[in-house]
Order: sequence, then C-alpha cells, then structure tokens
Amino acid sequence: MVSSNVAELISGLQGSSPTERPDHYKTIIHLITTSPDKSNFAVDLKAVTDAIFQDSLGVVATRSLVIELINAVKSLSPSSTGATTSISEETANIWLDVGKAIQEHIQSNPTLSTSLVDQTALIYEEIIATAYESQDEFTQAAKTLATIPLDSSQRRVSDSYKAEVWIRIIRNYLEDDDATNAETYLNKLKNIIHNVADANPVLNLHFKLSAARIQDSNRQFLAAAQSYYEISLFPALAEDERLHTLSMAIKCAVLAPAGPPRSRVLGRLYKDDRSVSLEEYGILEKMFLDRLLARAEVDKFAQGLAAHQLATTSDGSTVLAKAMVEHNLLAVSRLYRNIGFDALGSWLGLDSGNKAEEITARMIEQGRLAGSIDQIDRIIYFESGLVEASGEKGSGKAEVPVGREMRRQDAMVQALAEDLERITDDLSAEFPQLVAAGVPGN
Repeated sequence: MVSSNVAELISGLQGSSPTERPDHYKTIIHLITTSPDKSNFAVDLKAVTDAIFQDSLGVVATRSLVIELINAVKSLSPSSTGATTSISEETANIWLDVGKAIQEHIQSNPTLSTSLVDQTALIYEEIIATAYESQDEFTQAAKTLATIPLDSSQRRVSDSYKAEVWIRIIRNYLEDDDATNAETYLNKLKNIIHNVADANPVLNLHFKLSAARIQDSNRQFLAAAQSYYEISLFPALAEDERLHTLSMAIKCAVLAPAGPPRSRVLGRLYKDDRSVSLEEYGILEKMFLDRLLARAEVDKFAQGLAAHQLATTSDGSTVLAKAMVEHNLLAVSRLYRNIGFDALGSWLGLDSGNKAEEITARMIEQGRLAGSIDQIDRIIYFESGLVEASGEKGSGKAEVPVGREMRRQDAMVQALAEDLERITDDLSAEFPQLVAAGVPGN
C-alpha cells in the first residue's frame, strides 16, 4: 500500500497548475529516495510513476521526470555502473518492478515511445538488464538488452556503443551456454569491430574472448585453441588471466581432432615456456610427442573440463573419449608399421577390432592419418615416416598396394645380404689369413 504522506502529496497536486506539477513531482520523488524507511519504496515510486503519466504533462516535462525516476531507482545502489553493478536480491526485485512500470507507460504512449528513446535505452540497459544479471537470469538480461533501439531514426548511436551492447548480450547468452544466440550477435559485431578495436582495446579483447568461447561451445576445438592462445599473449591481461586462457587453449587442443593441424597447435603450446607451470602440461607433452595416454591420465584431465567438453557425441562416446582414441591411434602408428584389427582395438581400449577399423578408415579418409587397410587379412598398414598425411581430405590414402610391405621386407633382406657380403670382402682384403682360418673345411 502507498505511504499515506505520498498519497496525500499526489492527491494535493490536483489543485496546482500544470506548470508547477513537474517540480512538485520531483519533490515527492526526492522525499521517497531520502526516506530512511525503504519498505514502501517500490510501491510509492510506482504510484508517482502512474500519476506522472496520467497527468499528460508533455514530452519535455515527462522526459525530465523519467530521468528523475531512473535516478531514484538507481539510488538504491549508489555504486551502480551498468554492467558492473552488484545489487542484492531485494534491490533487484525493486529495480525490475519499478523499471518495468516506467517502461510500460512509455511504450503505451506512441508519442512518448518515439520521443523518449534515450530514456528507454537507459531503463533497459542500466536497470532491468542489470537486475536480471544480478539474479543470474542471463537469458532474460540478453533479451532485454536486445530490445535497446540501436538503429532508430530518432537516436543515432556510435559503433562503440553498439559493440558494448552486443558484447554484453553475447556474454549473457554464453553464461547460459546458449552459443547459438550468442553467435548471432557475434556475427553482427564482426561488421563493426574493426571500427572500434584500435580505440578500445578492452572491447576488442572481449570480442576475441567471446569468439573463442563460442568456438569452444560449438566444439570447434582447434579454432578455439588458436583463439585462446592468441588471447593469452595480450599484454593488457593480468598474468593469472593469461595463464587461464593458455590453460583453456591446451584443453581445446587436446580435444581437437587428431592430425597434422592439431600437431602444429600442440607444438606452439608445448614450446611456450609458460605451459610448464600448468596442470595440463603432462598430457600436452605426451600428446605432442605422440606417446600413448593411460586411462588414469585421461580421467584426471577430465576433471578440469567444462560440461560441453564432456558431452556425448552421436556415436555414444564423449568428446574426450573420442579425442583420446584418435590420439592413441596416432601413437600406435608411430610404433607399428602394421597391426591387426583386433590387436589395435585392444590397444585403444575398444570393444572390437571392427570399431578400430572404422576409426582408422575415417582418419585416413579425412587426411589425418597416412595408411591403408587390408580388409581381407584384417590388417592396417601405417605410412608413418614415409608418407605423412597433410590434414586435407583424402590425403591419408596410401597410393601403393598393400603388398608393398612384403616388397619392403624383401628389399631389407637383400640389403642385409649385400652388407654382409661387402663386410666379408673387406675382411678378406685386410685379414686374408683370419678369413681363411675361419672358413669351415680349410
């Protein structure tokens, strides 16, 4: 219920002239904001809001009073600064209650809705969206910010302001893991970020970080690793933040599809002196050096991953499990020239050799592994060290027949025999008596 003194002051305005009422309304608003008792703050302020808009004071007077109302709402949190505001649950509810009431009155009047565009933006940006953010209602905050008029003929805004609003929308959507909607606004931002990046390095940093997070959420792990690594080199970031983004780069690189492109990214991360201090360095080193990974190492690494990085893929395995199988397959290809389906499946911890064949065939077809498959004898032939996959689709297919392995062994036996004969001839020339004494029958 409205406070009795506020109700009396509002009713007493009926006898005053229209030119005096704006100042009287400001006095009432000031009394509400300075009152030590805030129990009726929202109710009283909404009552004043209703009275102002019912009074039809004109655009100029109404605009001035709306600004007073906005300042009154924000007075509950003197340190409020838009997106960085931290307010209590009770204050957030008041901000939502009063902010929406003011906004509904503005939108219900066509003349005011086109004339109070700046005030509308302030209410959405600094009151309603901020209140939603403080309540962890990030999607609602993003939707509120999306209603701010940025391309209105009544309001010209700079590219810098647009970028700030869109960055805030993107970050709110990402807080709720909504990469789809976040990417929509990132695409808008891409069209103007070049106009503000040099003048506002912090905004440019937020843009790059948002792009990396979206790539990460969309499981574009290789691109995300590269983006995170570039961010980790920004001098404007604090040291602990640079190390955090470097850690994220390593995690994404580990989860990326095995193959030459990932190996190049792993190389950059492994050679960075800062990587040694991170928990992920152990698995990074083994991956870069193409060493087999044990189950315990993978499980320990999984503890530091986000939910989307542990999501289940279409074939029923997790993103991490798939990445580990593909990496271990590459590691096995460095140890063996050929291996049977079942033996490879055992190495990779798979249920069957057929699954090992399927994964190998896919990696060869995608150009991430060089080799060939003999489906009759159920043997996989690796081309490591002789034919390297380029990472391009189809480049991993061996252009020589499977029988080349037999020809290679024949050539090796022939070379060994020729080496032995050459050594014998050299010994005969240098030590003829010794060679003659060592020949049976002499």
